[in-house]
This record gives sequence, C-alpha cells and structure tokens, in this order.
Amino acid sequence: MPEPVELARATWPTVPESALVLVPVGSTEQHGPHLPFHTDSTIAEAVARGVARRVARQLPYENVVLAPTFAYGASGEHAGFPGTLSVGHEALHAVLVETVRSLSLWAGRVVLLNGHGGNVTTLDAACSQLRYEGHDVAWLGCAPPGGDAHAGRTETSVMLHLAPSDVRLSEAAPGDTRPLPELLPHLMAHGVRGVSPNGVLGDPTGATAEEGRALVEAMVSHAVRLVTAGRADPRGRLVTAVPQGAA
Repeated sequence: MPEPVELARATWPTVPESALVLVPVGSTEQHGPHLPFHTDSTIAEAVARGVARRVARQLPYENVVLAPTFAYGASGEHAGFPGTLSVGHEALHAVLVETVRSLSLWAGRVVLLNGHGGNVTTLDAACSQLRYEGHDVAWLGCAPPGGDAHAGRTETSVMLHLAPSDVRLSEAAPGDTRPLPELLPHLMAHGVRGVSPNGVLGDPTGATAEEGRALVEAMVSHAVRLVTAGRADPRGRLVTAVPQGAA
C-alpha cells in the first residue's frame, strides 16, 4: 500500500508522476486573544493530511502527494488587528493559478483544501479559470456544518485538539455572537474590528479537545467522500452531486 508523499520532505526521484496532489490553503490572521495566527492553516493542513492517508488506503492504485501549506490568504476583513498578513484577492489568485499550472506539468489531479472563508471568492475564480484552461483542479472547504463564524467554540475546540500548546484558553471570551447573515453587512462595511473589538465572532467558552477531535474527524470524512467521488460544480467546488445540466 503506497504511503502519501509529503512534498516538502521528499526528493525529486521519490515524487510520483500523475499523482493526486492535495494543497492546503490557509491564512495568517488574528483569531481573537486566545487562538494563534496559524489557526486556518493548521486546520487546512490537518484535514489535508487526514485525507491523504485515507485516500492512499482506499485507492491504493492512486499515488497521493501532500503539498506545502499556503499560509497567506485574503484576510482584508481582519486588517484592524496587528499581526494579520493579507496578500489580497489578486495576489492569491495569481499564486494559485501559477501553482496549479506548475503542478500540472507532473501531477494528475490537484485538490485545494481551504481553511479560510475569505479565500472562497478567489478559489472560485482561480479554479474556474484553470478548469477552462484544461487543468484537472478542484477545491473544497474545511469547515464543519453549523460551526460558528470565527474563533468561537468550533475553531477553539479544533485547535485544542490539533495544537493545544498554542491555545490561550484563559484569554478566551465571547465576541459578537449574532448569526453571520446578520453580521455580514456590517463586516463588509467595517471589517471584523468594527463588529467585534476582540476579534471573535461567536463564543469560545465551553470548547474542548474532545469536541475538536470529533470535528476534525467529521471534516476529514466529508473531504474524503468529496475527493474520492471527484465531482465538481462549474466553479470547481467538489460536491456530492453535480447539479443537472452543469458542465
């Protein structure tokens, strides 16, 4: 049974051609006073790593490569907090497009696994362009259904499982707990700082590592189903079923 190849640690003779390449995409942005800047990147990488291992077991005929994580995304909505590093949509779009073009010289299929909601528009645009160019690329999101918006109980639980030493639980405090659809107009106009002075959208209190473990398991299992099915909508998003009439 072939093991996934971790690209950053590999040498060129050990990299299989026509492989499935998984690329985690995250961000470097504030996650309240209690979670680290690498939260989105860590979650995306953990899901990608879990998917790589399971797909290698389930599809032994398919070689799997785990690419290094993109740790910078489109995080302009968090610009009011020191430490946030945002490359913006145009730069992220260019990097994703050129990365997939480069991977396509030797890889088979490319799947981007996204850990940051601010990257969604860019991923749709980049994957749509790349698929038009003929590249076999798609993307999926790493977020459990029903989770809170940002640095709340969901992400705090996940990080207590994945990187407990980086979680400052004593600093965790509720932020703006209104539903995201209600917050969105204010977020678009004023950024996260304008609606939540501590940078939290949700309530992290009550988060546990056990809950985080279950959330990661759910995200990995869902992603494996999407990756193995290999069905994408016109935007390049992996889906359980392609809508009737979609190309």
